[in-house]
Order: sequence, then structure tokens, then C-alpha cells
Amino acid sequence: MTTGPQADGGRLPPPLKAADTTAERPWPVRHLAPKIADYIARMPPVWVEGQVLNLKRWNRRAFLTLRDTDLDMSLSVTLDAGALSGLAVADGAHLVVHARPQFYAKRGELSFVADEVRLVGLGELLARLEHLKGVLAAEGLFAADRKRPLPFLPAVVGLVCAQQGDAEHDVVTNARARWPGVRFEIRRVTVQGPRAVPEVSAALRELDEDPRVEVIVVARGGGSFEDLLPFSNESLVRAAAACRTPLVSAIGHEMDSPLLDLVADLRASTPTDAGKRVVPDVTAERAGLVQARTRAHVAVSRRIERELAGLAQLRSRPVLAHPQTMLDPHTSGLGATTARLRRALESRLLTQHTQVSALAAQVRALSPAATLDRGYAVVQRADGSVLRDAADVEPDELLAVRLARGTLAVRSAPGQAG
Repeated sequence: MTTGPQADGGRLPPPLKAADTTAERPWPVRHLAPKIADYIARMPPVWVEGQVLNLKRWNRRAFLTLRDTDLDMSLSVTLDAGALSGLAVADGAHLVVHARPQFYAKRGELSFVADEVRLVGLGELLARLEHLKGVLAAEGLFAADRKRPLPFLPAVVGLVCAQQGDAEHDVVTNARARWPGVRFEIRRVTVQGPRAVPEVSAALRELDEDPRVEVIVVARGGGSFEDLLPFSNESLVRAAAACRTPLVSAIGHEMDSPLLDLVADLRASTPTDAGKRVVPDVTAERAGLVQARTRAHVAVSRRIERELAGLAQLRSRPVLAHPQTMLDPHTSGLGATTARLRRALESRLLTQHTQVSALAAQVRALSPAATLDRGYAVVQRADGSVLRDAADVEPDELLAVRLARGTLAVRSAPGQAG
């Protein structure tokens, strides 16, 4: 490569390093493609796992697409057809391939050339699921105390199901057959392949954020073990565990048990079973209500009959038929007690009367009035004092003489005092 202008058009040669390229001095494709091929050729071979798609055999070569089971990504792989001998490899199988990246500069395509292939068997997949199951269980995602009861009569049920299939029909038809008024918020998503995990997770979050939705059902029809693997994906299981709305898992059939069943609040054996579990049966509820009313009526009637019989028995007793007989003994005792009290009171009054009469006689005998009755008189001076000595009388002093009956006014004779 020369440092001066090129002969064709006088353009400068391309820069040596990618960092030196500019809009004025870019790398042409013929210059970039070999560099990418050279860079990729220096990469070591790598073990890659994925699911087989579009497997084709041509002459002694085999061509397939190896896709990720959780995300929508894939790689093209070329290998010797002999590497697949003895292996039951078909579309949908899980492989681990030992391959070296290869870049076709002319077409600008990246592919892998494999020299060794191993089939990931069912046992290994189950072992991986058991390991993940143990990890999630240790975190408490499957604990019984996390399970929430389903609402008795949800007004709106969220449903995550396939874009096409019988799961939606089974859930909706059976639920409305039991309770015609139930409404559904349906999210139709991909339930198989690399798009299943992100689409189902997004639908769960959307329904969980809807305040009208009271319970969410994730339903899918039957399928192979590999088809149901998205419902054992760790990110999907964690998205289900984060839901605040009660969740029902109805994946596959009775024998299928993805990890979503363990984190859900209720596991339904089939989509049909889920439709029957999320709402009550209106016919059965009405029958139960009628039966309960009948039992209540019978119980109340029997209780009233027992109480009436007991009341009649009480009323038939002599003490209630003639209640005055209860008072007769007390009436007799009250009369006798009254008589005794009257006699005691009369006796006490007589005794006290006799004592009062005796005291009155004594008082009368000692009274000054009694002395006056015998002819004596009491002489009092004008100030009311009793005159006891004649020498105390002044001549011509006005005196009062008190007799037994009445009082006389007298005047002492002049010169007769003393």
C-alpha cells in the first residue's frame, strides 16, 4: 500500500486502523470484510447449546439453525452429517455443539462449523429443572404461606393464553357455564418458543397492574416436555411470583408440572379445570342456599316447638297454675308476726303510760301550783322577783300576790314596812 494518492481518482489509501477512519476516509467493504473474517478466524471454538430448527441434510453435510430457548436469537450451524449418526436429532431437539465461528466475507454472514455434537437428553433437562427448583424453593417462592386464596366471585378474570388454541375456549366456556356474569381480560401471546417467556411475562405484569382484574389464569394446552419449558423458565417464574393478584396455573395436562405450577397460588390440572376453579357454580350455589335456608327453617321451627313445650310444662306446674299458693304460708306468717308486734307495742305503750303517770304525779306533788292549791300565795315585786322578807318591802310599794287561781295587786301600808 502506497502513502500517496491512488491512481484511480486520486483517493487516499484507507487508514490502517479502524479508529482512524472518518467520513472522508472510510473503509470500503472489501477492506472491512477480510478484517472481520481474520478476527473471527482467531477466535477459539466454543460449546453452544440451543434448540434445533430447520434441520436439513444435503449430500454429506447437515445444516441447521440453533436457537436460544428463552430469547429470539439464533445461529446457523454447518456440520458433517456423520456427526449426527446415532443421534435422534430432529427439529425441537436440544443440542450442545462444539463449533468454530466462521465469517463468509463475500456474503457478510456469520455461521458456525461444528465438529462434535451432543444431544441434551430428557434426563439432563430434568436435572437442570430440579436444580432450579431447589434454588427457587430455598428462596421461599414455593412456600405455602405465600399462597393467596382466590376471590369467591371475581367480576373480572385475567387470562393469558395462546393466540390460537383450545385453552381460551376451555377456560371461558366452562367459567361462563358456571357463572354467566363473569368477564375476561384476555391477553393472547406466544406460548412456545423463544418469544414465549417475554410475552407471557409482559402479559402477567399488564394484568397484575389492572385494578379490575381479581385473579389471573395462565393457560396452555398440551404439548411435549420441550414445548412446556418456557413455563419453567426462571425469569417467567419470578415474574409470576412478583404478581400481587392471585394466580392460577393451567399448563398442559394432569401429568405436566412446570415450575409455574409451584409458584402459582392454585394449580389447575387443565384449562377446563381452571375455568371451573376460578368462579363458583351458580346452580350449586343456589341449591346450597336453598338447602341452607331449609335447614335454618327446620332448626328454628324445632327450637320454637321445644321452647313452647317447655313453657307449657312450666305453666302446668301447680306453683304456676295457682301462684297464690306460694303466698299462703307467707301470709299466715305475716299475720302472726303482725299480731305479735301489735301486742308487744301495746304492752310497751301501757308500761310507758304507767311510768309517765307516776312521774306526772311526782311532778304535780313537787310543783309550786300544788302548794298554791293548798292555800298558799306567792308575793312578787314589780320586777317579778319573789318577796321572801317583809323587811325588803318599801312603804306603799305595789306588790303582786299570786294565788292558786289568779293574781291580786296590793300595796303595802305606809309605815307598816318591816
